Amino acid sequence: MRARLRLALWLEKLRRRNLQKIHPLEQLFWESTLRCNVHCLHCGSDCISSIETPDMPAEDFLRVIDTEITPHVKPRSVMVIISGGEPLMRKDLAEVGRALQQRGYPWGMVTNGLALTEKKFRELREAGLRSMTVSLDGLEEDHIWMRQHPLAFEGACRAIRLCVNEPYLAWDVVTCVNQRTIDHLPAIRDLLWGMGVRNWRIFGIDPMGRAADNPELLLTDEQFRQLMDFIVAEREAGRHVSYSCEGFLGDYEGRVRDYLYQCAAGISVASILIDGSISACTSIRGKYYQGNIYRDSFWDVWEHKFEAYRDRSWMKKNAPCKDCKAFDFCEGNGMHLRREDGSLMLCHLQRLGQKNP
Repeated sequence: MRARLRLALWLEKLRRRNLQKIHPLEQLFWESTLRCNVHCLHCGSDCISSIETPDMPAEDFLRVIDTEITPHVKPRSVMVIISGGEPLMRKDLAEVGRALQQRGYPWGMVTNGLALTEKKFRELREAGLRSMTVSLDGLEEDHIWMRQHPLAFEGACRAIRLCVNEPYLAWDVVTCVNQRTIDHLPAIRDLLWGMGVRNWRIFGIDPMGRAADNPELLLTDEQFRQLMDFIVAEREAGRHVSYSCEGFLGDYEGRVRDYLYQCAAGISVASILIDGSISACTSIRGKYYQGNIYRDSFWDVWEHKFEAYRDRSWMKKNAPCKDCKAFDFCEGNGMHLRREDGSLMLCHLQRLGQKNP
C-alpha cells in the first residue's frame, strides 16, 4: 500500500472516530412505500415484508419530523431522501415534499423513472425537490431484462433527460453492474454522456434479496477487478464516475471515489422504514433495527441505541475480519453486508486479491 494512502487512511480513521462520538444526523431515508411498478431481478429487499404492506401515512412521518427531529437539528443540515419501493407510487409525494420544504428540509428521491412524466417532475420541483437519483442498469435490452418491464428503459431515459434540463437540481445516475453488463460499460458510458449525464455511480450487486438466488447477477472476482480498473481509467480521463460506498477497496482507495471508504450508517445516516422501524440504511437486516417510531422516541433511539454501528469492534470476532490488518480502515465493510447472525456476506479486499496492508 502506498505510504501516502496509508497516512490518509489513518487520518480518515481519526475523523471517523470523532464522527462516531458526535453522530450528527445528516441524512434521513424514508421508506415511504413498498409498492413498485417494476419487478427487478436484483431487488435488495430482505423479502420479509409483503408488497401489499400499506404505505406509511404521511402524517406519521411528519409527526416524527416535527416532534422528534426538528427540535434537535438545523433542518437545512438534514437531507431527507424518499425511497421505496418506488416513491412515485405515492399520490401524495409532492404534498409530502412541500411539507418538508415548508419546514426547511431539503429533500430528494431515488426513482426508476417509469412514472416520471414532465408534469409530475414540474410538480415535484415546485414542491422543493432538490436531488434525484435515477437508476439505469444497462443498454435497453439488459435494462429491461433487469427491471422486468418493457418500458423501463424508456422511463429511465425520460427521467434523465428531464434532469439534464434542470440546472439547479443535484442529480446522478446509478448503475448496478452484473455479468451481462460488465463488458458493456464503455457503451453505457457513451449512452449516458450522450444524454448529458456528468455524475455516474456504479454498484456491484450483493448476494441478498432476490439477487441471492440469481448467480448471473453477481460479478466474479475477476470482473470485480475489471470494474475497478474501468472506474480508475474513467476518472483519469476526467469523467466523474465513482464506485458505491459499500466496502473498503485497499489499493483502489482514493482512486475510484471522491472520498476514502466509510460506512456512515448509524453515524450520520438513519432511516424510518415502512412499518416504523428505525434503522440506518434501508437495506440493513432486521436484527440491526434500533426501535420503532410507534413505540419509541426517534431522537432517544438516535442518541443512545446505535452502539452496534458506532463501535464496530464486535465485527472483528469472526473471520474474515478476525485477523485482518485492514480492520482499522474498513471496520468490517458496510452494515448492509452483515447477515442476521453477524457474519459478513463478502469481503471486497479478498475479492480484489489483495493482501492485508
